[in-house]
Amino acid sequence: PTEPPTNAAYPLPPLVYEPLIKDMETKMKQFGLRPFPLPMGVKLPQDYTQTEAPVVLENFDGFPDLTDSKADAQVTCLRPALMNKNVTLITNAYVEKLETDESGKKISNVVTIVNGEKIKFRADLIFVACGAVNSAALFLRSANDKHPNGLANSSGQVGRNLMLHHNGCLVAFTKKMNDCVFQKSLGLADFYHGAEDSALPLGEIQLMGRNDPDTIMWLGETIAPGKTYDELKKMSIDFWLTAEDLPGADNRVTLKTDGSIKVDYTRTNYTAYEKLKVKLKEVFAKLGELDADYKDVQWGGYDLDVSGMSHQNGTLRFGNDPTSSVLDINCKTHDIDNLYVVDASFFPSCGAFNPALTIAANALRVGDHIINEVLKITPAVKRMMERVI
Repeated sequence: PTEPPTNAAYPLPPLVYEPLIKDMETKMKQFGLRPFPLPMGVKLPQDYTQTEAPVVLENFDGFPDLTDSKADAQVTCLRPALMNKNVTLITNAYVEKLETDESGKKISNVVTIVNGEKIKFRADLIFVACGAVNSAALFLRSANDKHPNGLANSSGQVGRNLMLHHNGCLVAFTKKMNDCVFQKSLGLADFYHGAEDSALPLGEIQLMGRNDPDTIMWLGETIAPGKTYDELKKMSIDFWLTAEDLPGADNRVTLKTDGSIKVDYTRTNYTAYEKLKVKLKEVFAKLGELDADYKDVQWGGYDLDVSGMSHQNGTLRFGNDPTSSVLDINCKTHDIDNLYVVDASFFPSCGAFNPALTIAANALRVGDHIINEVLKITPAVKRMMERVI
């Protein structure tokens, strides 16, 4: 129900549901829910060769994938970019601050410590993407006479409006045998805009990659004491829940007197997250009416708190009004002409889905703007057509 309109199908079909997940999907549809296959960033050999995959997708959530089946930033972006002669990746580098020229309207130097040596880099355009907390901290560290409260901070909004998402795991321990190898393939957005008993949005529910053995054993200590990991794994169905965090001026990033980062954060909209948990439990109550193996669920789980900084965003938000935003709609700072931000700092609100694809889509949008409107480079496809004509 939340999918936007599109002018083309996905290039590849969804992952095939394993038997348990297919069973849940079928039964959920029987009582009116609209489960959907999760779009997955994976590169499977059978998608291109029609042959059996030599690797099996399993629990690589949050872990490096040595098979390159996981279409992560390293595989799809960084490695191909480094094949270009004009791209260099500098490691063991810390950007200390950004310096402006005398006018305060242009970044003149990127002051960087590389392997202990201070080096200044210069460029016509500067793009910051340090993550919402560290991008804001960099702007604050870079205060000078022209920008006494931090770079591009005439609005006073730098570091404010930090959002983190309300995230957590709920594990259903049931009598239903779960022998899934790769579980993360189904989502529920039926409560995203609200529910019968809630006019306000609640969030999104999805299956997650299987919890690691230590976590399952920890959760099983009170639910099914004495069970082995293999026994608990076959009993457990792992879900990930996400509810929206709301922007607030007092949820912010600042610097302490010694220059270290301070984060002030108070949860907002947490009731929606708690209601979303109730909704998942109600879903299983209905599943239990159709299949006794889903009855008498015992629940375990955990919530992420501020220490996880999950899905951090919002600290340099964009907008049309320079008095209430740091960036314009093309993610250039209102106050400095050659400084752009392309991480999740630009979010004015964060919804209740993982922000990664929005970050990527916005970066591509900003890239198009730079090419077409700032640098005014004729796109390669158009140049080719002009030559043909």
